[in-house]
Amino acid sequence: MTYLLEILESVGITGFLDILFMSVVIYSILVWFKRTKAAFVVIGMFIIGGAYLIARQLDLSLTISIFQGFFAIIIIAVLIIFQEEIKHFLEQIASHNFVVRFRGRRIPGNPQNNVEAIVNTVSELAATKSGALIVLRGKDPLIRHLAGGIDLRGELSEPLLTSIFSSNSPTHDGAVIVVGQTVTMFSAYLPLSKNAEKLWKLGTRHAAALGLAELTDALCIVVSEQRGTISVARSGDIRKLRDAGELREILQQFYREIDPANVSSIWKDFFKRNYREKAVAGIVTVLLWFFFVHESKVEFKTFLLPVSYDNVAPEFVVQKIDPAEVEVTFSAPRRSFYFLNTKNLRVDVPLFDIHQGRVRKAITRSNILCPEALAVESIQPSTITFHIDAASQ
Repeated sequence: MTYLLEILESVGITGFLDILFMSVVIYSILVWFKRTKAAFVVIGMFIIGGAYLIARQLDLSLTISIFQGFFAIIIIAVLIIFQEEIKHFLEQIASHNFVVRFRGRRIPGNPQNNVEAIVNTVSELAATKSGALIVLRGKDPLIRHLAGGIDLRGELSEPLLTSIFSSNSPTHDGAVIVVGQTVTMFSAYLPLSKNAEKLWKLGTRHAAALGLAELTDALCIVVSEQRGTISVARSGDIRKLRDAGELREILQQFYREIDPANVSSIWKDFFKRNYREKAVAGIVTVLLWFFFVHESKVEFKTFLLPVSYDNVAPEFVVQKIDPAEVEVTFSAPRRSFYFLNTKNLRVDVPLFDIHQGRVRKAITRSNILCPEALAVESIQPSTITFHIDAASQ
């Protein structure tokens, strides 16, 4: 209990801010990987990291050496595997999306008007089996994932959407991009998903919708030209809807999420969602802080070490050592003392060129046998007297 209180006292304001910041970063990474279905890869990375930390604590030299040798390879592999997620992270920073979320900025206009315009248009298109793909931008930037497209900047309305997706229009096959109350682009092409399991018996529009939903938090609405069904893709998943009423509920929930009514609802929504990822991020960050910050602080400890000797000529024998023990003070990170075996600490003095009688030897740092992690700070006394007699014949 005393040790726990000591740890809490050592955190301080700086440590708290450090833990809070890293928790947010780790939480964001976990949420992104969860959305891209890469959770098992992240779990594997945490297991490897945990094994490395345990190896360091136990001073397992072979294991530490192997991990350190492969870390460069692991980093390169992570950069290749998660290049899209890394680009996404940089986009979030560049677009100030984190600031916008907690500042409570609202999208101009009435989201309910958007909902009714989209629901009515999609219902009509589904009834006439006219294919359509409508993308509602969430909080993530989309421009990097779009190809082609024609800028429009028109106010969202039923007539506008209907005219774009008319079978007589040469640009009806592409996607319409909606940001707030504005149709910003039409005839845009989206990245296609390669998830054959989820796209079984579905067309190119569904593959495009799922492809964008795997990379961003956009809501993609698809009307099937063959079946006249309505499907929605988001967060790396796609599903067919029962009717227009279900679409209305999804749209209302989507706008509540990206356009909260006030700042308090933002915080309420923040604590309600992804609580498991938040818990994992907090635990991992605290453990990292404990191992790399708290346990890396330098401590000083003093040990009474026995004096040993070697290389004594056969014609001499050591009768007495004065003193037989030496007080040595070491400095090292806290973790270096946890599993330290004091039996491996000793003072070793080579007795070359000695003579009968009393022989004084200076004790230096080279005479102290200890793990490499420990640094010798002081030695008391600094000289030892050996009483040497002739060996019996």
